[in-house]
Amino acid sequence: MQQTAGQSQGETSRSLRVTGWRLAVSAAACALLLAGCQGETVSRGDPNRGNRPISQAVLEELNVKGMTRASPVLMRIFKEEAELEVWKRDASGRYAHFKTYPICNYSGDLGPKVREGDRQSPEGFYQINMGLMNPNSSYYLAFNMGFPNQFDRSYGRTGSHLMVHGDCSSRGCYAMTDEAIAEVYALAREALQAGQESFQVQAYPFRMTPRNMARHRNNPHMAFWRNLKEGHDHFEVTRQEPQVDVCERRYVFNAVAPESVLAQGGAPQTREMIAANDPWAGTRSAGVSRANVTTSAAPRTPVPTSLNQPVTTIAPVTRAAPPHPLHGHRRRYLGAPPHLPGRGPLPCLCRSRTDPPRRRGEERPRHGAGRRPVA
Repeated sequence: MQQTAGQSQGETSRSLRVTGWRLAVSAAACALLLAGCQGETVSRGDPNRGNRPISQAVLEELNVKGMTRASPVLMRIFKEEAELEVWKRDASGRYAHFKTYPICNYSGDLGPKVREGDRQSPEGFYQINMGLMNPNSSYYLAFNMGFPNQFDRSYGRTGSHLMVHGDCSSRGCYAMTDEAIAEVYALAREALQAGQESFQVQAYPFRMTPRNMARHRNNPHMAFWRNLKEGHDHFEVTRQEPQVDVCERRYVFNAVAPESVLAQGGAPQTREMIAANDPWAGTRSAGVSRANVTTSAAPRTPVPTSLNQPVTTIAPVTRAAPPHPLHGHRRRYLGAPPHLPGRGPLPCLCRSRTDPPRRRGEERPRHGAGRRPVA
């Protein structure tokens, strides 16, 4: 009996030792995996991690490329390649590539984020200001991408707290190593503190090459990706941050007014300037028909006082009221067309700088463009 009890105690102790050894091995393996994601030189408990200065090595790289710590910054994300590019403005005034950082994890598949909880990482154009920077993130450091933006909201997309952060763990975000996010965060922070109001993040599904576009040509998101490629190509050619707007639930880049509403000297007019010069602005808001409006530019014909009165004094040369500024040009609307009284603000001027102008003799659109209003 005593021998049996001794054997049982010995087996129990051996079992405990084996279990402890296995737990130690598992813990070591987990530590190695975490070290691969988080790195070994960054202290996650550092309360001042959001204010850590840019390293001397990075400053030297900036100097070699003609950049400074205060130079404006722009970032591009390529989901399929799992890369984040940092661009800085150099001495020429254009953006130049500074460095590419690996993204160790992102959620979901290629394609935009649609709804809360779908674990998709967003795609599109986002502006990040100082209020979206998080130096106290539980994922070491992070900045919020500002999802949903105006484009996402136009489709009713939902989601919150979509970040670029450390910790190499993603639930709808773009996750990086702690060393990488520390460097990226510092570059963005220095630019914002130097006066840049916000920096742009361009998130793409893949590098927008013709080969990749052809490879994904049957993807249901291809129309959206072609729209993203317009902004991508603008930056590739100009090396300037594209001015992004949304019109008819599409991204438009560097939208300008049509040629007929350009101010003298070629400067585009604002919507307020167009409204101020619009002879129908007051009548449109009041619901008055243009046909019932008499303008000073089109006076009534005087009644002749005698049969010998010259014709020029009876019917002087008059000019009709000027056409609406947007007549005769391609246009897209966020609200109702301008000829419908009392139906919202002026339409969005969505003509892109990259759109080719209509050539002389080219057929006009069939929606009535080019008609002059009745005086």
